[in-house]
Amino acid sequence: MKIPSIKFKKAGKSKKQIDKVFDQSKWIRGFTIVTVAIWVFYAFIVDLLPYVIASFFQKWLPASTVNESLVWVICALGLNIVVGYAGLLDLGFVAFWAIGGYCAGWFMSDFFYQVNIHFGSMAPAEQPGIHLSFWAVLFIGALVCAAFGVIIGAPTLRLKSDYLALVTLGFGEIIPQVFYNGENIGGFNLSNGSKGISPVDNIGLFGKKLGPFDLDWKYLIFVCLAALMVFISLRIRSGRLGRAWLAIREDELAASMMGVPLMRSKLAAYAVGAFSGGIGGVAFATHVNGVFADRFSFSISIILLAMVVLGGMGNVWGVIVGALSIAWVNTTGLPAFGETVNSALGTNINFPSYNFLLFGGILIFMMLYKREGLLPESRLKQIMHEADDSTSNIGGH
Repeated sequence: MKIPSIKFKKAGKSKKQIDKVFDQSKWIRGFTIVTVAIWVFYAFIVDLLPYVIASFFQKWLPASTVNESLVWVICALGLNIVVGYAGLLDLGFVAFWAIGGYCAGWFMSDFFYQVNIHFGSMAPAEQPGIHLSFWAVLFIGALVCAAFGVIIGAPTLRLKSDYLALVTLGFGEIIPQVFYNGENIGGFNLSNGSKGISPVDNIGLFGKKLGPFDLDWKYLIFVCLAALMVFISLRIRSGRLGRAWLAIREDELAASMMGVPLMRSKLAAYAVGAFSGGIGGVAFATHVNGVFADRFSFSISIILLAMVVLGGMGNVWGVIVGALSIAWVNTTGLPAFGETVNSALGTNINFPSYNFLLFGGILIFMMLYKREGLLPESRLKQIMHEADDSTSNIGGH
């Protein structure tokens, strides 16, 4: 009996279209062109523009917002590895951001004034404290966070679903509180408490000291760090470990029956995600010139999760789009929009205070109508829609 081939042809055409849309080389070239164009614009063009146009960009898209958005991108890419690749719900990612930030505070300032250690730093040799190179601290912060990811993950990753989410939530609440109350732990000052650690050393790049207003050069550094995480994500995704994560995400029992080492694979996901969080924490500390415990709230974990969900879990490019969009709205978009509306109507509405109302509404909308995200991963999209049926009362869930 001849088997009809219509279904197979249709599926093949769909896969070909999807591969065409998400051709990695095209996305890489596109983002490269955009990042270079942004750097050229802010480094050489924006100061030459007429005042009205320059003030427009200063209000709606300042260079500091672009740099901060890139830090969010770095951390969102790390969370995407945990949530989007391995399918592990993590509500405490802010903890890794905080640990990375305090690594910068410890090793790039005069916080430990009792000693005088200098290695590759731009700080004066007579300045007390531990002053390591920014690039060395990036590596240290990433490794420390990866180690904490393994330490925290080892006893908790046996849990699943809601229980795992609750444990990570607790971890995300404990670590910032330790730093917030760490001014006197048995007579030892761990974090300087609510006062924070400020300032941190300037970044050194080719013998040049980058001050607080060298935003164009910091932009290049943050872009390179984000590109590093994109490279890591894409390479691991196509490798053996990435396939193991996808198998665990789709069916953990089936993955274990096929010989996938569950605990080792999950720990690797947590370690790589925490590695990204450490890089983001160090970068953020240099961006704001300090590290402050009250900035590491639970809301950061929720915003990062919203970025991953909005952009498309499992798709690197979608996560970048979601992170840039939400970071811009949260940092500049809502304040600028509120200022414009209040000036036009003579009101005094605090629009930034409604940011979580907006994010919550976006998440509800996405879960109801486009739960795979703006730029979904093709495989995850098929899984989410495989139960869709016009006669089913659970279609779309």
